Amino acid sequence: MRKIIISGCCGHMGRVVADICANDPEVEAAAGIDLLPQPMDSFPVFSSPAACHVEADAVIDFSHPAALGPLLEFCTQRRLPVVLATTGYDQEQLAQIDEAAKAIPIFRSANMSLGVNVLLDLVRRAAALLGEDFDVEITERHHRRKLDAPSGTALMLADAASSALPYEASFVYDRHSVRKPRDGREIGISSLRGGTIVGDHSVVFAGRDEVIELSHHAASREVFAVGAVKAAKFLAGVDAPGLYDMSSLIH
Repeated sequence: MRKIIISGCCGHMGRVVADICANDPEVEAAAGIDLLPQPMDSFPVFSSPAACHVEADAVIDFSHPAALGPLLEFCTQRRLPVVLATTGYDQEQLAQIDEAAKAIPIFRSANMSLGVNVLLDLVRRAAALLGEDFDVEITERHHRRKLDAPSGTALMLADAASSALPYEASFVYDRHSVRKPRDGREIGISSLRGGTIVGDHSVVFAGRDEVIELSHHAASREVFAVGAVKAAKFLAGVDAPGLYDMSSLIH
């Protein structure tokens, strides 16, 4: 049985991860870390990584970008693989992740859903086949409390399409201030915020007299936690340091 430490265990996603671990015979939530610790029924909770002394096989982080530094220090000192499911890292933090990945296995993805990562593969294939004959537009919808726009997943989808197109695409986030026809070498990204939408993403390939649309709908946040637990089980069996992502699970 793999033992998991959950960083951000008292938040919504951390609690979902704990529930999934409780119902998975292959893993056990051994401890939790949270800046504002609350008692949990089945494992101890610590207010910082440095205070955690529990042995484990991997860490799952659903906390906040501000928690990255101490968490990476903890994991590198303990030689613990870590699944980074938090989004919103800046360039300096991404560089910290790259440096830590020289010492330990790190699994990072802006979206832990297996379905979204299959969608990324389909988008790459479609962009390679359709090329310059189809315009690419991406829409994403999330709940009213989401802070960042566009979503990290929308940017992943844009990067996936761009990587397979026969030209260097520019990303366009705002059209209202410029009155001009759409450029053929751009990828438009639009965001909607409202209600309790968990996460919807669509990639539209619009050609002459035909449209192809690839989309993913998340009915609950549990899909992200399920993916993170799968990633932790995978990472616990990895010996080589480095950066890993969902392509390691679906290929």
